[in-house]
Amino acid sequence: MLPSGSTPLVPSMAARSAVTPSPIATMSITRKVAVIVGVGPGLGAAAARRFAGAGYNVALLARRQDALNELKTEIEAGTTGAKAAAIACDVTVESSSPVGVVIYNPRFFKMGPFLSLKPDDYDQGWKVLAHGAVVVAQQFLPSMLEAGGGTIIFTGATAALRGGAGFSALSMPKFAVRSLAQSLAREFGPQGIHVAHVVVDGTINETGDDGAVISPAAIADEYVHLAQQPRSSWTHEVDLRPYKEKF
Repeated sequence: MLPSGSTPLVPSMAARSAVTPSPIATMSITRKVAVIVGVGPGLGAAAARRFAGAGYNVALLARRQDALNELKTEIEAGTTGAKAAAIACDVTVESSSPVGVVIYNPRFFKMGPFLSLKPDDYDQGWKVLAHGAVVVAQQFLPSMLEAGGGTIIFTGATAALRGGAGFSALSMPKFAVRSLAQSLAREFGPQGIHVAHVVVDGTINETGDDGAVISPAAIADEYVHLAQQPRSSWTHEVDLRPYKEKF
């Protein structure tokens, strides 16, 4: 559900004729739209910049409006010609506009000894990561199917591949998102929808090439590459790590 004062991407069918169109609905149809769910100062912002540079308009979704306005201004002041919609909302969104790419990149991190964690810690991770992924996919898949194609990218983590000691609250929903991505790829791939899961195996930080961290801009480049792959050679899962990371 949407918090008070926030704006859905596009109103429900019953209400569309009675309300002002939302920012994403009024974007030019000459460009596809990349929707980035979970825009922070790291990977989300980097993805927005890269997709704007690749010819997309971008819809920036996060819970806090003030976190989005500066990035919107930066993108629209650039030389790409891209438009940006800054939308404060939770994950329940709707769209019938020409969305070409959806990136599901919410932030959740909770770790600790199993017996020190509460059931609410697990509920929070489930709602933010797994439940949110289901909601977003169900909202955007219909318009992608109607358009005959689209790309959905889920940001994963090492915790999606193995459960480490102290990481149970993160691993459970991350495993679920990876499983959802696999199911969606097998169901909707034959219908023209490219579903990809990106395992980010390392710490994301823009601190230079020291081999210990992953540049958010480098991850964003991979996201653009996934979105532009020809249908004859789609990648479903890719893992990204700095060159000194053990695996």
